Amino acid sequence: MDSLAAAPGTGPATNPLPVIRAGVKPRRFEDLPTGRTLVMGILNVTPDSFSDGGEHATTDAAIRAGLKMHYDGADIIDVGGESTRPDSERISEEEEQRRILPVVQALVKAGALISVDTMNASTAEKAIEAGAGIINDVSGVQLDPRMPELIARTKVPYILMHSRGSVRSQDPRADYGDVVEEVISELTTLRDRFYEAGVAPEQIILDPGLGFAKNAEHDWSLLRNIDRLTVLGHRVLIGASRKRFLGSLLTTAGKAAPPAERDNATLATSVLAASQGVWGVRVHDVAANADAVKVTAAWQG
Repeated sequence: MDSLAAAPGTGPATNPLPVIRAGVKPRRFEDLPTGRTLVMGILNVTPDSFSDGGEHATTDAAIRAGLKMHYDGADIIDVGGESTRPDSERISEEEEQRRILPVVQALVKAGALISVDTMNASTAEKAIEAGAGIINDVSGVQLDPRMPELIARTKVPYILMHSRGSVRSQDPRADYGDVVEEVISELTTLRDRFYEAGVAPEQIILDPGLGFAKNAEHDWSLLRNIDRLTVLGHRVLIGASRKRFLGSLLTTAGKAAPPAERDNATLATSVLAASQGVWGVRVHDVAANADAVKVTAAWQG
């Protein structure tokens, strides 16, 4: 048995980190379960994310939270170092890497399959070198031009999410005639750029980008039409967890439910998405959603 020390510069942990077993083989993408929707746990190593900013801002806290997700049944843990909430500020690629790379390395050592949530090709490359097995990119039309070549060269799976313009200025771009048709069209146009770089179709995972340049009715329209995404032949990931459209739905006395009170609604979206055959759901509450997708799969036989 060997324990994991705090990363340099992070300071002493208030509680010792859980022991990580030596010699655990990291999970590969090919090892993921089949026959049910997968659960991707959200791990924000940031001080300012919309739902849990600051909770996992230190290396030790992030590793501890990631290990809990792993042992709670997360199939994938999505590690991000830069907030995309509307009022957040960009950070340097160096700062993003400082935040996430020790966390990625530790969780890979524990046997977790790690996805890295980044818009920067340089961060993606370093994360892959550190053991990350998936890249999750929310940049949409603001795609880093270096990203397609990197994904083609490394052959890792890549989550292509729909978004228009800066992810920090969403509402002015939430203007659609037919949101489902336009999201599909824009996603396939971006996908073709990866094809041109040599990325294989099976590497691409599509995400409609709920809440990114979309209002609540757009989000509901996309969820009602998941089948129009799944028929494109790619895996589909749905990220509804604690999003604003759920808070608006749960308004009480004129006040939207805060993010921490949206987990039950998130659970319902996960079950419904799983019943529609989506590949994965990206969530904050791993344990409950892991149970829910298993029940859904058993119900469907």
